[in-house]
This record gives sequence, C-alpha cells and structure tokens, in this order.
Amino acid sequence: MMTTSTEQPLLNKKPEFFRFEKIRSLIFVYGFLVVLLPVAQIISPGFLTLSHMGNVLQQTAFLGIVSIGQTFVILTGGIDLSVASVITLADIVSAQIMSGADANVPVAFAAIVVIGLAAGLMNSAGILFLRISPMVMTLATSGVLRGIALIYSKGAPKGRTAPFIQFLSTGRIGAVISALLVLWIVLSVITIVVLRKTIFGRYVYLIGTNPLAAHYSGINTKLVLMAVYTISALMSSITGMLLVGYTNTSYISAGDPYTMNSIATVVIGGTSIMGGSGGYAGTIAGSVIMIVIVSLLTIVQIPESGRLIVQGILLILLVLLYSRQKSR
Repeated sequence: MMTTSTEQPLLNKKPEFFRFEKIRSLIFVYGFLVVLLPVAQIISPGFLTLSHMGNVLQQTAFLGIVSIGQTFVILTGGIDLSVASVITLADIVSAQIMSGADANVPVAFAAIVVIGLAAGLMNSAGILFLRISPMVMTLATSGVLRGIALIYSKGAPKGRTAPFIQFLSTGRIGAVISALLVLWIVLSVITIVVLRKTIFGRYVYLIGTNPLAAHYSGINTKLVLMAVYTISALMSSITGMLLVGYTNTSYISAGDPYTMNSIATVVIGGTSIMGGSGGYAGTIAGSVIMIVIVSLLTIVQIPESGRLIVQGILLILLVLLYSRQKSR
C-alpha cells in the first residue's frame, strides 16, 4: 500500500503506547494485581490454589475476550455500549440453533458472525455517516438488538449447547488449564501483535490521538473505524456463544454484566478513555483485577446491592489512582 508524504511522518511517529513513560501504566496495573492477589489469599484462604485460580482465569477469559473489542474501540476515542445486547442475542440464537448437536455448530457460528457483522456495521454506519456520537449510537444499537432478542426468543430462550462448545467453555487441557484460557491466550497474542506490529494497529492509535490529522495524512479513517466496531461486535458475539457452553443454555440477561465491566477493565488496564494511549497488555491485567474483586465480594457474602456499591467505589478509586499516577 502506497503512503503519501504527509502520512509518512505519522507512521514514523511511535504511538503513545510505545513511549517509555507510558510503560508506567503497565507497571502500575500489574503492580496493583500483584498486591491484590495476596490480599485475596488473606481474605479467603485457598484463593491462590491452582484449582481456584484456574476457575478465576476461566471466568476472566469471557471478560477478556469481550474487552479485546472494547480496547480497539476505546483506543480510537470511541466507546461501545452495545456489547451486552450483542452477547445476549448471540447467546440466544446460537443455543437455539445448536440444540445440543455438534453438527449444528457451523451453522450457529455462521449465525453469530452475521450478528457481529450486522451490529458492527450498524454502529459504524451511524457514527460515521449519520455523525451520531459513539455513546448514543451504540446505546441505540443495544436497544434494537435487545428487542430482536426478545422477539426471537419470545421472552423464553430455548436450546442448549453442543458438546464441542461446552468443551471450549468448560473443558480442561490437563489438570488446571482450561480450553477457554488457551483460546483467550491465542486471541490475546493476536490482538497484541496487531496493535503493536501492524499498520492497522498504528492507524488505530493515530486516529485515537488525532483523528483529523490522521484523515488529512491519507489514512482511510472511516474504514479503520468500521473495522474497529466490527471487531468489537464479533468478539462480543463469540463470547455469547461461549457463554452457552458455560451455562449449557441461554438467558435473556446473559450479556448484562459485560458492558460496564469491559469499559472499566480497559480503563483500569491503562487505556485512556480519550483514545490514543494504552493497549491490550494492560487490559489483560484489568480483566483479572475485575474478576478477582467480584469473586472476593461474592466469597465474603456481600449482597448483590452491596457488591454493586463496593465494586463501583473500588473502580472509581482504581481509576483515580491510575490517573494520579499517570499525571506525575
């Protein structure tokens, strides 16, 4: 691909993630995780056993996969509030198509890919061509998809997982490592390589840093943003199908926890909500932190209302601590 002379300076300029001072955000978030895990062991003896940590990482993988797409979106300065509805619709549709048979998995997978593509294109079309803000457009898409899920399921989701998808979500490779964790690791490596080593990844950072300058440099910003929102929707739809394997059936509220948790995970991981700075390496630690906090609140038997309050306060404190550390 040919690049213009005005584009070349931007391509030669390293994105914020690669600057030495920005590595501090990774040190901060991983440092917090290192402190949090022994605290979890003190609060709940046995928390750090291999079997329990295997379960924690298995839960983290669902959030981590959703957060792949959210990381791409936030790096461009956007936000995706439709992930919960994409997950729920994919969860319901894939469960009903699979109906417990491996032979139906290819058709179910094709269906969730269509859902992801449709949701991603709907979001990007509204944002890019109708000039609706990402927050408003993705929220509107969420409402549309939630309505479609209710119509499709008639308010009572049916179907169940296929054995292959159940293995991907709950199966073990060896005594501790789950198949889902392996899948997440593979997707994480691909994501980090794409963001750090490819022209597309460079474009994502440049658009988040200065979209107008990126446009005038010759970058097809619309195409990049369409790809980013489509990646987010595809990661969410894949998560929806994997959740069927974990629960063995589908639920009308399957995706509800993931919108705010994925946004918080990305921000806690060091990605600026304004875009252009951060990366998925921090999101990985953010995902583990989120699940450990939720797990601890459940273990100490805090009621749902209390968990939401404590979780919200902790998230605010984490973001404030990160912001203060970043401003130094």
